[in-house]
Amino acid sequence: MIKNPYRIILRPIITEKSTLLKEKNREVCFEVNPKANKIEIKKAAEQLFKIKVERVRIQNMRGKMRRVGRSAGKKKDWKKAYVKLKEGEKMIEYFEAV
Repeated sequence: MIKNPYRIILRPIITEKSTLLKEKNREVCFEVNPKANKIEIKKAAEQLFKIKVERVRIQNMRGKMRRVGRSAGKKKDWKKAYVKLKEGEKMIEYFEAV
């Protein structure tokens, strides 16, 4: 069980898909600790951003294969979480570089 919310939610994921989900479905996408579960992610989001969460969906992502010259390696596996906000809650605003 992870106690610190800063160790559960690592960073926001800003892509075209996550921006669309943010605008249409009130969902925000984060990279989270691979050992965190839905309950811990929900509590961490509510504590960090002072919001109410309706539901959390998580997805395990496989690390991609990478090559540098002759040597091949693999990026680490990671976990993604889609956090849906309750109706009436203000949207989480984080810096989006344009």
